[in-house]
Amino acid sequence: MADVTILLISGSTRPGSGNTAALRTVQALAPDGVTTELYDGLTELPAFRPDQDERPPGAAGHLRARIAAAGALLFCTPEYAGTLPGSLKNLLDWTVGGGEIYGKPVGWINVAVGGRGTGATEHLALVLRYVGAVAVEPACVRVPVPREAVGPDGLIADPAIRAALSAALGALADAAR
Repeated sequence: MADVTILLISGSTRPGSGNTAALRTVQALAPDGVTTELYDGLTELPAFRPDQDERPPGAAGHLRARIAAAGALLFCTPEYAGTLPGSLKNLLDWTVGGGEIYGKPVGWINVAVGGRGTGATEHLALVLRYVGAVAVEPACVRVPVPREAVGPDGLIADPAIRAALSAALGALADAAR
């Protein structure tokens, strides 16, 4: 099987986020042949400006290059006020005009407990369809992660949660190959 690189994008800017912990755990679980890269530039992205879309400045250009180089994208985002956090929506806005996501396999993990987070995943799916991404259904999963499941190392040790995260990663990697 061919090697594949998956870009992991957390929609949270909060240190100690369960969303970021889930993606760090995915990173730790990546099997041979799957390289995972955690995108850490969310807070550095400038506000989207359509007049800069053809030549995105600094961090936005770097984001597009990382997306273009990846074989697939895996998102994990909190829900704010029933939708995506503004910082993640800004990231997605920078991808509209570039075409880097078009035809690319994507997945998302909803880690919210208590049935929350559906607004964020619905809006994420909507925007990703708009930019031409290809949702990989087995990689679009709900895996509740209670705060106490995140260890001091920022990883999740619970075997059932880890198995679900690993399955989502495997499905996305298979689609990217």
